[in-house]
Amino acid sequence: MFANGLTYLAIPGPSVMPERVLRAMHRAAPNIYTGELHDVTRSVIPDLKTLAGTRHDVAIYIGNGHAVWEAALSNVIGAGDTVLVLATGRFCEGWGEMADGLGASVETIDFGNSNAVDLAQVEAVLKADTEGRIKAVLTVLVDTSTGVLNDVKGIRDTMNAAGHVALLMCDCIASLGCDEYYMDNWGVDITVAASQKGLMTPPGIGFVWFNDKANAVRETTPKVSRYWDWRPRVNADEYWKFFDGTSPTHHIYGLREALDMINEEGLQNVWARHDGLARAIWAAIDAWAAEGPMEINVMNPAERSRAVTSLCLEEGQADALRAWCEHNMGVTLGIGLGRTPASAFFRLGHMGHVNGHMVLGFLGTIDAGLKALGIPHGKGALEAASQTLADLAGTRSACCGETKAGVDTCCG
Repeated sequence: MFANGLTYLAIPGPSVMPERVLRAMHRAAPNIYTGELHDVTRSVIPDLKTLAGTRHDVAIYIGNGHAVWEAALSNVIGAGDTVLVLATGRFCEGWGEMADGLGASVETIDFGNSNAVDLAQVEAVLKADTEGRIKAVLTVLVDTSTGVLNDVKGIRDTMNAAGHVALLMCDCIASLGCDEYYMDNWGVDITVAASQKGLMTPPGIGFVWFNDKANAVRETTPKVSRYWDWRPRVNADEYWKFFDGTSPTHHIYGLREALDMINEEGLQNVWARHDGLARAIWAAIDAWAAEGPMEINVMNPAERSRAVTSLCLEEGQADALRAWCEHNMGVTLGIGLGRTPASAFFRLGHMGHVNGHMVLGFLGTIDAGLKALGIPHGKGALEAASQTLADLAGTRSACCGETKAGVDTCCG
């Protein structure tokens, strides 16, 4: 009834596409052999490095997140190699399954769907590997299916404490540009991400950042698919080598605009925006959960992503709520991917191009849906969310000198 008009996608990717990005892509096909496209492509490389917090190399692939999973593995993992998967949801498990498909031996520590990686367990496994069988440790910064945020720096520190020399490979697909991430400072050797979430660009391009240690391992890998080989894509002497063929022309223009938007806001401010919006969402959830069946998937706030939140109701209720929100209000919520029973879970994406009125809008829709469907819930969710944003905005305004004279340097 009230869905006619502009719809809203509150799923954890693809995320909302900014008008600026869409306009940048809305153009005739460019010349791929010379000219502006070459300059634009080369201009995104340093910004991608800054975004991941690295001074090292980045390769761009035409493909989604699963594609860069395989690209990263193919350069450093061969048949018979052993990888250790630190699973906090469906996606790190999937990365391990891809390693298995490439002939690797996969060992998995499953931490469940609601808890971050237990560093003590990781250290015990690595210390027990006295022969150095484990060639790489696979983890995610955030698992999109669960919303669990892992302590990636802590994982590296644990590897160092165990005296283990394995590569640390991190999937940042769900959360790059949303949750804080410092590849070099945290000791990550390989990072993968894709365009369709925090980078606000349609699905279709992915990225693999790798440091010198990872590149040295690549040099000893006996066989690497020509297409997945990252070496020709870095500092390519001919433009076509950036992509091993035709470039993803319009994605490059869209990505350039998205990176410009991030640069204009400032990465620290982008992170702060995601943090504040997530806190408002959590405040609403706390109010709903005070009465009735709703539960947030990750109880410890320190282990929650600022990009995606997973929630649980009773069996069938999440599916009913998603259907009501979409068909009656034009808001699409994420499915309970990889969860059992799936009909009890739903997810909220709050990544990339998202602001206060967008969050309050989809929270209001959920609140209306709970009422319409008669799902028991606590009161005051919207009041809690709006108060959180009001408090945070007031603090930030004071910090920026808008209400406190003489302070003008703390907002980046």
